[in-house]
Amino acid sequence: MTTIATYKAIGRLDTLTASAVEKSLMALLMDDVHSITMDMSELDYISSAGLRVLLVVAKAAKAKGGKLVVQLLKPTVLEVIKISGFDRIITVQV
Repeated sequence: MTTIATYKAIGRLDTLTASAVEKSLMALLMDDVHSITMDMSELDYISSAGLRVLLVVAKAAKAKGGKLVVQLLKPTVLEVIKISGFDRIITVQV
């Protein structure tokens, strides 16, 4: 049985916040949780450090047979995800 956890990203996902967000997301992948749905409706900015967090968490979820899903992205954040090619690595629900 796949259990899905939800995480709401708020503000900025950059060098200053990446470590804390990564720890929070990785903690969600404990026990029987295999997948994470990330609500990005309140995320205003994502940097390369933030993209790295998404990649690390997506790989960890995949290793458990799950996936990382990001949803409700603001246009500026979606643009960064697409330009970087991350829309081919993680599941993006607009």
